[in-house]
Amino acid sequence: MRIVTATVVALTLTAAAAPTAAAAARPGTDGVWRMDGYGTVVTLGGGVLQEYQTTSAGCVEGDTSRQTGPGTYTTTDGTVLTVRTVHDRDHAVLAADSSVGHRGLRRIGALPADCTRALPDDPRTDFDVFWQTFEENYPFFAAKGVDWHTVRDRYRPQVHKDTTRQELFDIFSRMVRPLHDAHVAIQDGDRVFYQVRPGTELPSEELDAKVKKFIVARDLKDAPYRQDFADGRITYADLPGGQGYLRISGFGGYAGQDAPYSAEQAELDRALNTILTPDRVRRLTGLIIDLRINGGGSDTLGIRIAQRLTDTPYIAYSKRARNDPADPTRHTRPEPVPVVPADTPRYTGPVAVLTGGSTVSAGETFTQALLDRPGRTVRIGQPTQGVFSDVMLRHLPDGMLFGLPNEEYLTRAGRTFDGTGIPPQLSEPVFTKEEFDQGRDSAFDRAVRTLPSA
Repeated sequence: MRIVTATVVALTLTAAAAPTAAAAARPGTDGVWRMDGYGTVVTLGGGVLQEYQTTSAGCVEGDTSRQTGPGTYTTTDGTVLTVRTVHDRDHAVLAADSSVGHRGLRRIGALPADCTRALPDDPRTDFDVFWQTFEENYPFFAAKGVDWHTVRDRYRPQVHKDTTRQELFDIFSRMVRPLHDAHVAIQDGDRVFYQVRPGTELPSEELDAKVKKFIVARDLKDAPYRQDFADGRITYADLPGGQGYLRISGFGGYAGQDAPYSAEQAELDRALNTILTPDRVRRLTGLIIDLRINGGGSDTLGIRIAQRLTDTPYIAYSKRARNDPADPTRHTRPEPVPVVPADTPRYTGPVAVLTGGSTVSAGETFTQALLDRPGRTVRIGQPTQGVFSDVMLRHLPDGMLFGLPNEEYLTRAGRTFDGTGIPPQLSEPVFTKEEFDQGRDSAFDRAVRTLPSA
């Protein structure tokens, strides 16, 4: 993963030289397309999909994906992209197998002129592309209380032709630090900047291992059955009172490093089929789903779990993207993301969802997908981190990378939880020093008391 953030879901598009006029005129999806929102133009032709990242500061060539089937392309990280026309030959949608929703494409006659020439590789051009990308795509400046124009006025005079990469990296880091956004990251080689909401901790392998050891020793010591799945990212245990406990530390990493989404999905299905057997879903009195240390990943895997927790179709949330460079209040049309009951055994009884500040990204979209779940669902713990969008991965002319969000996930009432996180209904401390020192797990104990038991 090239940018270290709390999410694995960074849709990267890829591949090819601009098509000729003859290629653009061919039927199907070959040609040049402008994406609705996302500041992106893509070209399809010759077996490749090429991304161009556009702002008023210029155009930067992005990633390249190779065609692997009719209308399908595979990125360098194994994400499968599908492009298909809708309504007519001039409108299409693009979908990624690891991400929910679709991105609208509109055919244009030719590659924009800015995309046919390379931008200068100098610090001020890098600054302008960086600043303008946030200016045209970031939705949350007002909510964060950040005047991005004042940020430009303060930092641009510090950049000149002799500014070093390290100095530029430091300037960019200072610019975005007040956002406290875990989906904002900057990477230059081994140097990475990212941060989280004050008072919270980003999930890490060390934190996950510490918490898991604590839970197994304290909460699950008397469990009659316990098993790990998906390379240890999922743990299930039957609790003595007839309840079940399902711990999910991420929505990815199930099938080993760099595994394609299809392998991740297969591992999740194997875990769920072992856990949610017909006998178990009949006898469970309640299910605790523990997301308190969850580093995110694929939203579609979260939806796949939600499909095992309902007999009734419903809408998880709606997704929209900022799509007007000059107006942060304008967005693409919200696209509902459905939860359709799975054709396999399903548990539909009471659920307690445990969350905290280290519940991040796809851990939060899964939490949001359970807000309107038919049946009793209660949230216990602390607010989630407050980052939901897929991460836009952007390139600078000098090769530095950065990521930012540009989407909102809406509840049925049109609310977003970006910045603040999804609040619990029952507040309890989550893995504080005092909890560890005194051997307490208040949120877990509250869930056990709240759910029915045998």
